[in-house]
Amino acid sequence: MTVFQWIEMARSLDADGLEMYDGFFTSFETAYLDGVREAIEAADFVMPMLCCSPDFTTPDAEARRRELDRAIQRIEVAHRLGGRGTVCRVLSGQRYPDVSRRQGIEWVARAIEQLLPIAQEHGIVLGLENHYKDSFWKYPEFAQKQDVFLELLAAIPDRENFGVQFDPSNAIVAGDDPVELLKHMADRVVSMHASDRYLAEGATLDDLRQTDGTIGYSPNLRHGVTGKGLNDYDAIFRILRDHNYGGWISIEDGMNGMDEMAQSLAFLRRMVEKYFG
Repeated sequence: MTVFQWIEMARSLDADGLEMYDGFFTSFETAYLDGVREAIEAADFVMPMLCCSPDFTTPDAEARRRELDRAIQRIEVAHRLGGRGTVCRVLSGQRYPDVSRRQGIEWVARAIEQLLPIAQEHGIVLGLENHYKDSFWKYPEFAQKQDVFLELLAAIPDRENFGVQFDPSNAIVAGDDPVELLKHMADRVVSMHASDRYLAEGATLDDLRQTDGTIGYSPNLRHGVTGKGLNDYDAIFRILRDHNYGGWISIEDGMNGMDEMAQSLAFLRRMVEKYFG
């Protein structure tokens, strides 16, 4: 479907905003983007976050420069669609076999530091996600594992226009504990994806950890309604509340239709009321 069809379909949901992914768009021309923004506003939504997938770890220096230029454009798009305060999701890049941990962290930190003045100019917040893998990537996320992600986060101290886009389910895919990861970085979370996963019949968490997130999504891990899977959302919301979290919570659901997405929304409404009043 087109992004305009999705915006129209989403009118039936009890949501406040519609997060966008840059792969939704067929153009980045001003007139097209203005049309997207107008459609979002006409449906009584706002656009809280633009998800982008820069690859700052590619060994090709010219390719890294192109990724930086593309990320700059996406910051401008995020501002055009959502205005000041919008989060623009960034990633580290792919886990290329010939790129060391030290080199990768250096390249990614340098790239994000170069983006920060542009983000500041537009009032955009860069949200680094503990991601798994963009659909078009050959390799998983460079900073997928908790220790690498936290090292990279520490290398970028800015707290005005940079923070964490937290996805608890991605921590599970990485073989990490999402609650423990959140404890280490809760004061830097600027947005969150509330997805959920559940284990296929007969599978165990040990089976999942053995895959280590390196050969694609495990067939033992399935999408499900938020709140009915492996994530401990009570623990997650308690930590967010204790750190005075005030950002957006976006649903990642809908694999099995709009009814499940509506159930996920209802669950999150209850959780927000329970922990934030």
